Amino acid sequence: MKDFIKILKRFLPPYKGDLIMSFVYNLLAAIFGVFSFAMMQPVLEILFSIAKPVAELVPWEFTLDSIKSNFYYYTSQVKLDYGEDSALIFVGVFLVIAVFLKVGFTYLGSYHTVGLRNGVVRDMRNMIYDKIVSLPIPFFTEEKKGDIIARSTGDVQEVENSVMNSLDMFIKNPIIIIVSLAAMIIMSPQLTLFSFILLPIAGFIIGQIGKSLKKTSRLGQNKMGDLLSTIEETLSGLRIIKAFTAEDKVTEKFSAENNDYRRIMNSLMRRRVLAHPVSELLGTIVIVIVLWYGGRLILNGEGNLNGASFMVYLVLFYSIINPAKAFSKAFFSIQKGLAAMERIDQILGAESTIVDKPNAKQVNRFENAIEYRNVSFSYNGEKKILKNINLEIPKGKTVALVGQSGSGKTTFVDLLPRFYDVKEGGIFVDGEDIRDYKMADLRNLMGNVNQESILFNDTIFNNIAFGVENASLEDVEAAAKIANAHDFITATEDGYYTNIGDRGGKLSGGQRQRLSIARAVLKNPPIMILDEATSALDTESERLVQDALDKLMQNRTSVVIAHRLSTVKNADLICVFHEGEIVERGQHDELIQKGGAYKKLYDMQLL
Repeated sequence: MKDFIKILKRFLPPYKGDLIMSFVYNLLAAIFGVFSFAMMQPVLEILFSIAKPVAELVPWEFTLDSIKSNFYYYTSQVKLDYGEDSALIFVGVFLVIAVFLKVGFTYLGSYHTVGLRNGVVRDMRNMIYDKIVSLPIPFFTEEKKGDIIARSTGDVQEVENSVMNSLDMFIKNPIIIIVSLAAMIIMSPQLTLFSFILLPIAGFIIGQIGKSLKKTSRLGQNKMGDLLSTIEETLSGLRIIKAFTAEDKVTEKFSAENNDYRRIMNSLMRRRVLAHPVSELLGTIVIVIVLWYGGRLILNGEGNLNGASFMVYLVLFYSIINPAKAFSKAFFSIQKGLAAMERIDQILGAESTIVDKPNAKQVNRFENAIEYRNVSFSYNGEKKILKNINLEIPKGKTVALVGQSGSGKTTFVDLLPRFYDVKEGGIFVDGEDIRDYKMADLRNLMGNVNQESILFNDTIFNNIAFGVENASLEDVEAAAKIANAHDFITATEDGYYTNIGDRGGKLSGGQRQRLSIARAVLKNPPIMILDEATSALDTESERLVQDALDKLMQNRTSVVIAHRLSTVKNADLICVFHEGEIVERGQHDELIQKGGAYKKLYDMQLL
């Protein structure tokens, strides 16, 4: 319950109004519910001559004696004037009115709870998505994408189905129990005290069964994350799976994980279905004991109970048993929801290691140079990917990074927009450490074209205009022409408003890359980062796009990663990376004359 209350404290404050109104309406519903039950006592006593008819009204006061005496009076008068049948109709009308008010207020209470519950779930989804977007890239290298999707969807759904669906119960049922208990204490304190010695015992038994649900539920949700990860990997690698005829292997792996999930859920569901029979049995046992004890009190003439009042008492007691049973079911359900909330909190509570400093500076212009000073970096704190890198990139110059795969080129450029933070040394833009700038401002100075084209399931226009506010069609077309994409775009069915499918799957690799280039062109940043930007293009498209990029990079600071050395011949500076170090630097002709690592790479490509 402590964890449940913590969840409510976190998410309920914006909905205090709904919470208060729900409480008020449920309180009124409980009062009218008890009133409708309490009306049965004078009716039964008058009709069956257990109590003497009341001949005089007493002054109306907000006291139990005044209300009870006057109600007895009106019931007695109706019986004497119109007969017993009319008295039954008279009381029946009052009963219907009372029940109508009870159910009406119950509906209004639930009406406000629904808005509260759905608002909390919406806020929770927004918080998770905002957190996912804000977390640094290193977080996602350690987590499975499928598991993150499972937490963002299935676990939130589980919290909604269990914790939030139980919220109405936790507002309404305590009020019903408290109001009914107050009426029972007034009717028979002795019997009420005895009754509520039994209920904690029953609650303890139910609680012990429910505790085991949380652990089993967490195992099930973790396994569902594994299943979604497997599905996501299968969809991403379907071409390779089929090419290597590995269908049986991946199917066997998925089947084994799915069977584990079935086994875990069997254990969980069997415990959950135990809630109803256990609570039903315990409730019946409690009622039988109360019936026995109350009967003894009446037979022995103890307390102030008679047959009619004892019947009303049992009705009130039963009105407590049902909410108590609902509590037991909610308790089982909440345990499952709390396990889901723990998994969600692993995302919400994840630390953003790459953040702005409290006094971060604004920057909207690039004036002089980018400088790497004694930069070293490792992903896991062990093997260094970059080792003591020193490099200055003056404004307007193009620097090309070449070298074998895994030599640190991509890591070098990823440090510039702070996708990762430098471990040793520093990177400076116009003499200021990039960690002193606001991250959003820093990244707005840069445009990226990656080796893998990252596109969205949207129109061509929206993919090119991504991240650029109020881009016009003319601007988008101009960027597409520079990237040699305009012709194939206009040839599609809806032109710039054609949807390109998941990850741009309706386009060829070369077309996807040209859209990525057009997106960077439209942003028009002072610094361009091109990571194998032409690798997915055919020879003709590569030549056309390379010409466009050469024009684009004029008077612009560019960092270009290239494996095809022919594309960087004209770079102002070429840096050769080897095992995290810059082993050579210079222009193309200089490096060829040196006959070192660059010459070897160039000769290998010629061959």
